[in-house]
Amino acid sequence: MIRNTLISLAVSALSATTALAQSTPLIPTDADYAVIMDHETGAILFSKQGDVPMIPASMTKVMTAYLVFDRLERGEIALTDKFTVSENAWQRGGWASGGSTMGLAVGDQPTVEELLRGVIVLSGNDACIVLAEGISGSEAAFAMEMTALARELGLDSATFENSTGLDGPDQRMTAEELAELARLTIDRFPDLYALYDESSYEWRGISQPNRNPLLGRMDGVDGLKTGHLEVSGYGLVASAIRDGTRRTIVINGLETMSARRAEAERLMRMAFTSFETRTISPKLLELPEVPVWLGEKRSIAVSLAEPITFSAHRRAFDGATVELAYNAPLNAPVTAGDEVGRLIVSIDGVEQESAPVIAEESSAKLGFIGRAIEGLSLRISGGEG
Repeated sequence: MIRNTLISLAVSALSATTALAQSTPLIPTDADYAVIMDHETGAILFSKQGDVPMIPASMTKVMTAYLVFDRLERGEIALTDKFTVSENAWQRGGWASGGSTMGLAVGDQPTVEELLRGVIVLSGNDACIVLAEGISGSEAAFAMEMTALARELGLDSATFENSTGLDGPDQRMTAEELAELARLTIDRFPDLYALYDESSYEWRGISQPNRNPLLGRMDGVDGLKTGHLEVSGYGLVASAIRDGTRRTIVINGLETMSARRAEAERLMRMAFTSFETRTISPKLLELPEVPVWLGEKRSIAVSLAEPITFSAHRRAFDGATVELAYNAPLNAPVTAGDEVGRLIVSIDGVEQESAPVIAEESSAKLGFIGRAIEGLSLRISGGEG
């Protein structure tokens, strides 16, 4: 593949999908793990150990809820179905456990909808276990289904041993996977995602607030979930939408609850103020003609097949360039609409993103006489095309 540099588009092109190496120095953070994702493109705008498996703690419950949402969509369960609270769920997740709880009692029969609010709004460990037992027969079986579903979704390192996020030696997922899971939840289940935006929930006369420290404090924040264990520190996956743009952050490993709140506010603010989205439009990008070997037309017009949209840190755009990459020259015949190359977006010489370039016109192959004349011309010119 021979690359012919077209034009530098530092103001128009930068792939956010691999911008983490460029943007990490631009955003220092005390979090052990941190990610900022652009929702529309799924691009990772910023990452600190975002691809390293970590202990998700109660952020696990985003996956717990996703599996329940999936079973609801498939018709295997209904929001009105009732599950009975077992002694196991009460002992390990009720008030006596000392952890976050919905406050269920043995023998209660909450609906799936009520249990989902217990999981999402209250982070109730008891609600998670009741759902797991009601859907899969046991929490261990439910956790296996969580892991299997994660693989289907492309979350390759996510491994679950329980539905709650409580201590599990091998319970792991990356911050980038958590951000992607939030993205999938929002896109696939928009109606059910609205549960994450509820500020409080009451069960048996006791009202508890949503634990998300950004909810109601920052414009546009409408989810998702906190997490905390001694071994993992304080974490949060949160999403917000402003003026039609949605960004999601994930942090983990903060030392205190107040540090989590402050860092989450800072990173969410930067997600909207320090990053921007730009587009390379096929209509506005004029590409040079591409030579064709042994074609009736010696060169053909080409164009970008689709827009390329990028989000990145504002200061990173200065190093962006665009190149046209193709086998030079093209071999005839060429048909209009054929993919003949790629438009390559790079930053500081490192390839970031690409999109297909297509032929705008056809060029048939020369006949025998034409090819003979072309060969003779090459001999006379010393083989230079």
